[in-house]
Amino acid sequence: MRTLLLSIALALPAAALQEPAPAPDSRPEVKALVDQLGDHAGKRGKEDREAIEVIDKLLVEFPNSGPKDRALIVKGLDKCFTEKRQESAEGVPDNQLYLSAATALGEMAPESVPVFLSWIGHKSHRKDIALQRTLILKLGKAKSDEGRRPLTKLLTDKSPQVQGAAAEALGEYDGAELKVRKDVFEELLKLLTSVKGMVDTDPNDTIARERYDVIAAPIITSLQRLSKHQEHDPAEWQRWWNKNKRDDWDATGQ
Repeated sequence: MRTLLLSIALALPAAALQEPAPAPDSRPEVKALVDQLGDHAGKRGKEDREAIEVIDKLLVEFPNSGPKDRALIVKGLDKCFTEKRQESAEGVPDNQLYLSAATALGEMAPESVPVFLSWIGHKSHRKDIALQRTLILKLGKAKSDEGRRPLTKLLTDKSPQVQGAAAEALGEYDGAELKVRKDVFEELLKLLTSVKGMVDTDPNDTIARERYDVIAAPIITSLQRLSKHQEHDPAEWQRWWNKNKRDDWDATGQ
């Protein structure tokens, strides 16, 4: 068998035994697309449709690009968030450019992680909950160590929508080492039991009830993902944690 494998290897062309060729880099066509994006995005919303079409093209180019082109693409998308847009008369944000940029950046980790960290909670976009949710969820998809602590911190945000997004995003760490999963699990459980306790203490507290209704489902889903265990009631989750927090969840199949 060894002789046969050696004969096959010797018969292969030299090129077939070499490392794959590096991705093309510093391409003028990529720079041209990034420049086009900047031009369209800078037109105060008048050419956002065209800008989004360019974002789609850059998304296609990214996985086939070298490190310099990747950095250039991410930088171009990052700049989209600096462009000013006006709300409608009804107070609806004109955020399609931002949402498109955030969605594309979600496919560009790890290069895009610093962009998410810089715009989550940024004063320019803090009130745009739809955008904040997208940024948070895409940061979770990146599964980066750098993003885990900021996501955990968002569990204490005053907005239940932000809390819920952070809870959902933290479920993406279901493939992390067990200690990390347990740390995230404990933080999520603390929030769930805290808000549920407020509801139980004062059933007339509509703010606590509304918060619980928003965050409970994503928290429970993430608890299930992290622990590979199925529960739904917060009290049952607390009992399960008390019993199993020191166990090897993967080995015992809890």
